[in-house]
Amino acid sequence: MSNFVDYVKIHCKSGHGGAGSAHLRREKYIPKGGPDGGDGGRGGHVIMKGNSQEWTLLPLRYTRHVKAERGQNGAKNQLTGAYGEDVYINVPIGTIAKNEEGEIIGEIMEDGQEIILMEGGKGGKGNEHFKSSTNQTPRFAQPGMDGQEGFVVFELKILADVGLVGFPNAGKSTLLSSVSAAKPKIANYAFTTLTPNLGIVDYRNYKSFVMADIPGIIEGAAEGKGLGHRFLRHIERNSILLFLIPADSESHFQEFKILENELKEYNPELLDKDFIISISKSDLVDDELRKEISAEFPENKQPLFFSGVTGEGLVELKDAIWKQLHG
Repeated sequence: MSNFVDYVKIHCKSGHGGAGSAHLRREKYIPKGGPDGGDGGRGGHVIMKGNSQEWTLLPLRYTRHVKAERGQNGAKNQLTGAYGEDVYINVPIGTIAKNEEGEIIGEIMEDGQEIILMEGGKGGKGNEHFKSSTNQTPRFAQPGMDGQEGFVVFELKILADVGLVGFPNAGKSTLLSSVSAAKPKIANYAFTTLTPNLGIVDYRNYKSFVMADIPGIIEGAAEGKGLGHRFLRHIERNSILLFLIPADSESHFQEFKILENELKEYNPELLDKDFIISISKSDLVDDELRKEISAEFPENKQPLFFSGVTGEGLVELKDAIWKQLHG
């Protein structure tokens, strides 16, 4: 079972508000003491909280229901009931919460950031609030209000400096394993990578950046074919995109255009990101074939050649990535 989970649906219910008190003062020397009831306490909220130590929604996978505490009832001496205890749902940075209609409730962008998903019900007012010139001793108080209830969908979009974009078997996992300590599964069949992998890439002078190996695109991914939207939503959060076209592709530029079109169909704003085009598996081609491949691309979209197996071109590739990130 994968330890990466990027989609979870949970039934959430905030706490019911406590009832107000209808107490009357009963003191020995004050025969007509009047209203003395306190307000009910607010019900507990259900709150989403960012946690930079989390990378996946896996801890929530088997959480079916989350319920916050009820607020306590008001008491005599105009004492307000205690608030119900809030319930916190810890999520990774980059998590979006949506309601059942698909509307975004909130988005976690920082460690410690909190967003209320379900507000606790308000506590009822005690009878002190209902005293008037015509009703000096009201014997009633408000009940507490219901909390909110419903399903919340949590979606995680990977935050990374560089997102790898390519068809299955383009060499993304091999590249990530070559430039970082990440150990993604690698094999010669489609969709070896079923879930995103993150790697910290060491650069010159103890610098580093985060690279994400994301499941491969196929034609029609924007319509949900293959891994579809599950793949494409992670691309949105990457600072730059690194397109990988394998050297043994039949048409390198055409493959790039298909990948570019899938991003455009899903979200046209993705094409506004900085990107680098690369030819992976360059150990399979000689200098003459490299010139032919380069000739397929326009001058402003010339590809970089590298081999994750032999290490050829990796230094130049990292230089180009760093320049894009910090240029």
